[in-house]
Amino acid sequence: MPTVVLSAFEVARFERAPGHLWVYLQYVDGLRQAGCDVWWLERVPADRPVRLAERLAPFGLADRLLLYREEDGEHRWVDDARERADDVIARADLLLNFHYGIDARLLARFRRTALVDIDPGLLQIWLSGGQLAAAPHDLYFTTGETVGTPAARFPDCGVGWVHVRPPVSLAAWPTANGDGAGAFTTVSSWWGDEWVVEGGGFYENNKRVSFLEYAALPRLTGEDLELALSLGPGDRDDVAALRGAGWRVRDALDVASTPEAYQAYVRSSRGEFSCAKPSCVRLQNAWVSDRTLCYLASGRPAVVQHTGPNPCLDGGEGILRFSTLDEAAAALAAVGAEYEHHRRAARAIAEEHFDAAKVARRILEHALV
Repeated sequence: MPTVVLSAFEVARFERAPGHLWVYLQYVDGLRQAGCDVWWLERVPADRPVRLAERLAPFGLADRLLLYREEDGEHRWVDDARERADDVIARADLLLNFHYGIDARLLARFRRTALVDIDPGLLQIWLSGGQLAAAPHDLYFTTGETVGTPAARFPDCGVGWVHVRPPVSLAAWPTANGDGAGAFTTVSSWWGDEWVVEGGGFYENNKRVSFLEYAALPRLTGEDLELALSLGPGDRDDVAALRGAGWRVRDALDVASTPEAYQAYVRSSRGEFSCAKPSCVRLQNAWVSDRTLCYLASGRPAVVQHTGPNPCLDGGEGILRFSTLDEAAAALAAVGAEYEHHRRAARAIAEEHFDAAKVARRILEHALV
């Protein structure tokens, strides 16, 4: 049984963002299905209590945590992690690393290391522009279909990227019951402090910018559209404008503040409607959201913004992609006209292309040589 240590990034910091937690849980489940003993490694904040054991207990990870803080340039194990970290690291077959800035000294303790790029396009820009320095790994995986190909609008950084698809656990996200009579929904951030520096210029890179371009959509469709957003007191004007245009708007903390609530919200929806961050559209990274995959696995069709050529997403069934307001309205109409067909196709796409067990096996085939 291979031992794999998964190095997650800032799950502890974002306690009320269960969608972020689910990203890593999909990999954990896939690796377990592939026969691995999986451990969770994470740098935790020094300025707040650590509650990860409680949050991860329902997923069988409470006694599989290797948590550390960085203090005075050193990593210091938290609680009882120090009692088992040396043993786990010594026998680990692979560190599967999602923390791009992991301390090189900690990285060097592992026999075999693989970095996983879940920010395709942006990661390559950060690396090539010197905004991020990543220690060398043995292998580099990417979830962006166009990374390292002529279709990419960004450098490959001289790295031989191995393509893997983002996973979804088919067991954790079974086909949902019901007739899909609710709204098309999504769970999303709204603001962000992220600006992308590119080609001597820069642009704002958050969901607010993207969704406001499609603010008029509810008036072009008979479908109900609902956004569950991470909101603050300064967002009242935006919320009022969206509601005035016909959107339902809810605070994400009211409907999806725990992994279980997030799952229930997705599965009770009619499907997903969502925009992508501007960087995904501009860079044509062929990205698909891990959240969208949860909708698909649940048998809930998705209508999402086009981010570049991706053979898994371009069949026009189960998931439909748009680049204009009219295309978005037409895609919603198409799903509504043949809802049961698209519902079945959504689950089939998840099973064929994004099954966490298949993704994990591909990772292991390349990483454990």
